[in-house]
Amino acid sequence: MAQELYQGGCTCGQARYQMSRKPMYVHCCHCSWCRKESGAAFGLNGMVEGNAVEMISGQVEMIDTPTASGRGQTISRCPKCQVALWGNFSKAAQAIHFVRLGTLDEPRFAPDAHIFTSTKLPWINLDDGIPSFREFYVKSEMWSRESIERYDDALRK
Repeated sequence: MAQELYQGGCTCGQARYQMSRKPMYVHCCHCSWCRKESGAAFGLNGMVEGNAVEMISGQVEMIDTPTASGRGQTISRCPKCQVALWGNFSKAAQAIHFVRLGTLDEPRFAPDAHIFTSTKLPWINLDDGIPSFREFYVKSEMWSRESIERYDDALRK
């Protein structure tokens, strides 16, 4: 059976990537940092092993940015149009990409959880049946065993 690939890219088309795996988990993050970085009401990030994301054309420019935790993140952007394609947080470094799922050609992955809803915009209604957390959640209580194993394997490599 052929492996399913999920392709995406920036607005100008210079930076194109593909994911060879579905996200382990998808966050709909309502923190003020994600709002500012995306220019939208929330960020939609799918966690994927870094080695499952590859460039198919162009390249990315890696920009270090601050985070509320103080540990920072590196955002990979198209060097021409500056669209953010994914981010990497310090703990997982390049092992885990937080892919900006809106950059997929076919954005098909719904969120598994709404996080940092304590700072969501007041007009956002979260009665969609998706688990919501004022801040974050306990991974072992929310993630599938397979996703936890994928995450742990990625960190060991």
